[in-house]
Amino acid sequence: MSQNVTPELVGKAYEALGSGDKAKVAEYWAEDMVWQVPGHNQLSGWKHGLDEFLHFMQRVGELSGGSFHMTPITVMTNDDYSCDVTNNQGTRAEDPNKKLNIDVAHVLRWRDGKVIAGKGGIMGDGTAQYDEFWS
Repeated sequence: MSQNVTPELVGKAYEALGSGDKAKVAEYWAEDMVWQVPGHNQLSGWKHGLDEFLHFMQRVGELSGGSFHMTPITVMTNDDYSCDVTNNQGTRAEDPNKKLNIDVAHVLRWRDGKVIAGKGGIMGDGTAQYDEFWS
């Protein structure tokens, strides 16, 4: 059954992701999903499957000492895609002087109410800041 992509659905998917509960995450993120992390750093590249994506999210939490957070700015949707713009901030766990503060657009492709593919695009000089932060 096809489910229309709405800003509320996008919000629920991110809420589930933030819960850390794999069963809850799997309600909105497909087991066979792919995700492309931008940049040229230890986290960059393709993540294949929900487990690899969740491992990436776990590393983000570890490297940022749990400080990484995304503040929603806006969400746009159509039948199969969403694009959410967020402000992402965090502090590196081992270096409180190393801070991240960037705007990011996440493009998500959906099938039957679940994310099947996603990627992030970083605005302006944020790409250099992103690579520096995670390196």
